[in-house]
Amino acid sequence: RGLELLGSAVGCLLRRVARHPPVGFELTDEELARARRLLAAHRAIDAHAHPGRTFVRGAEGIAIKLRILATLGTFEEETVRDMRDGGLAAAVSAAVADFQVLDLIGGQPRAVRPFAEHEAWNSYRRQIDGLRRLAEHGLLRIALTPADLMETESDLPAEILAVEGADFLEGRLSRLADAYADGVRVITLVHFRTNEIGDAMTENPQHEGLTRIGADIVREMNRLGMIVDVAHASEATVRGVLDASSAPVMASHTHVRGGAVDSPRFISRELATAIADAGGLIGAWPAGIGISSLAGFVDRIAELADAVGIDHVCLGTDMDANYKPALDTYARLPWLVGGLLRRGFSEEDTAKILRGNFLRLFNRVCRA
Repeated sequence: RGLELLGSAVGCLLRRVARHPPVGFELTDEELARARRLLAAHRAIDAHAHPGRTFVRGAEGIAIKLRILATLGTFEEETVRDMRDGGLAAAVSAAVADFQVLDLIGGQPRAVRPFAEHEAWNSYRRQIDGLRRLAEHGLLRIALTPADLMETESDLPAEILAVEGADFLEGRLSRLADAYADGVRVITLVHFRTNEIGDAMTENPQHEGLTRIGADIVREMNRLGMIVDVAHASEATVRGVLDASSAPVMASHTHVRGGAVDSPRFISRELATAIADAGGLIGAWPAGIGISSLAGFVDRIAELADAVGIDHVCLGTDMDANYKPALDTYARLPWLVGGLLRRGFSEEDTAKILRGNFLRLFNRVCRA
C-alpha cells in the first residue's frame, strides 16, 4: 500500500511538471470567450476515455512494464476538475478488458499470454466496480440513458460505463445482460487481443472476420440497447459487424488512412464511409501519430469531416491512456473549439462534433 501511495504521489508530480503539447495557433480573448460560450451551451461528450486511469487500480498479474504504469496510480479528481473547467458534460469511461495479459513489445501493446481461469471476468469486475465507486464517492454520476445526459440539475460530469475489449464475455451471451445490469452501455468488441468475437487490427488474423458467436453478441447488444464500438477491430471484422447489426455502430477513436501519415490504427476511407452510411460515428482521435499540436488535431477533425460528413464525427480522445496526445487535458477544450471555429466550422457543426452526433447515436441505440 505504501508503494502504491508513493507511486500515486510521483505520478501527480510528473503530471504537474509535464509539458503540454503546443497549441499551434493563437486565439484572441474574444475568440476564446466565444468558444467558452459555445461549450457552456453545448457541453462536450467524449466517446472514448479512461478518465484518471481507473483501470490500473488493484491490477494484479500484469507485465513489469505495465506494473510501472499501475504504480504511478490514478488521478480521477484531477481529471474531473479538468472536465468541469473545460466544459465536458460526459465521458464514455472504459475499463480495459485485456489489460492483465498485455505487455509493451517494441513500444506497442500486445497480448503476450492467455487469461488464467476466471481472470478476465475478475478483471472486469474489479474495473467496473472501480468506475462505479467514482459515482458513489460523488466525483461523477453514471448516465444510463440519453435522458441522463440531458440532466441539467446536477453539475457533476457524467460517466457512461464502457469496456474496451469483450474478452470478459468469454463468448457467453448471458454476460451481456450482467454487464447491462452493471450499467455498461458501450463495449469495444476487441482491443489488442484477438478474442472469440473477431480479429484485432494490430494482429495477424485468426478468424478472417467476425465469428458466429461474435454475430450473436452484436445482435444481443442491439437487443439490450448497447453501443457496439468497432475501434481496434480488423476491417473484415468490422464488415461482419455492419452486416450483423441492426443499429448504427461507432469506431470511437481512430482516423482515416491516406495522405502523408498512415498507421495500422487508422481505418480505410471506404470502411469509415460504410460505418457512416449505416448511421454510425467515427471518433476523432488526437493520438500523436503524425500530429504533435492542437492545430494538428483540428486538421485531423477537418479531414475526418471531409471523409465521412460532419454528421458522423464525434470526439474520441482516449483521454489519460492515449499515445503522445495532441489533446492531453479536458481543460484545453475551449482552445480546441476556438481552433475549429477559426478553421471555419460553424457553431452548429462544432456543436455536432462536441455532443450532438453522439447524442443522436445514443438516443437511437440506448432506447431505455
